[in-house]
Amino acid sequence: MEFSSAQIAELVKKVLADMDGTESVVNSGNEVPVGVSNRHIHLNKADMETLFGAGYELTPMKDLSQPGQYACKETLTLIGPAMRPIENVRVLGPLRGKSQVEISATDSYVLKVKPPVRESGKTEGSAPVTIIGPKGIVQLKEGCIVANRHIHMSPADGAAFGVKDGDTVTVDVIGKRRTRWYDVQVRVHPDFRLEMHIDTDDANAVGIGNGAKVKVVKE
Repeated sequence: MEFSSAQIAELVKKVLADMDGTESVVNSGNEVPVGVSNRHIHLNKADMETLFGAGYELTPMKDLSQPGQYACKETLTLIGPAMRPIENVRVLGPLRGKSQVEISATDSYVLKVKPPVRESGKTEGSAPVTIIGPKGIVQLKEGCIVANRHIHMSPADGAAFGVKDGDTVTVDVIGKRRTRWYDVQVRVHPDFRLEMHIDTDDANAVGIGNGAKVKVVKE
């Protein structure tokens, strides 16, 4: 059986879509690209110096999608009550006012900690966790969370979607394992670039990865 060039092009397009776990759709003006966040650590200056030594400075390795945010070369080890370590957890920069650890629910089962689902930065009353570095140990009494699903938007994006900072929206996942996410937080700031952030558990559950597209449902 012979195939025309048009048929071959269509087959290649379908195979690539299947490999990516998403389907090709026409942008209807309500699509948002996805960024998948693996477990990571934010540090304040005092904790960084405890873990790496006085006067230490983080080493930027790769810029992240949100302007001013970057992955560092440095990694650390997490320990919880289970005493089963999770190693090579990436540090993200720049430094923050308060240290914070973001993990997935699956990670929490390994560590035997009970982190709440929270907006990044909202660490009051969150789970304790121990961070081990090459020069020292930091025992956070609180600061371990599972980050909530959220969408970063610029003010222009917010206006286009008809939402403001702190609103929640419903999101459809487009693909072979289609689902719907409710109560997705909108975060609007002049420095933000349009992107929805989910963790690895969410991404694996629906079979999508970085660069996939989801749709904000206009109800």
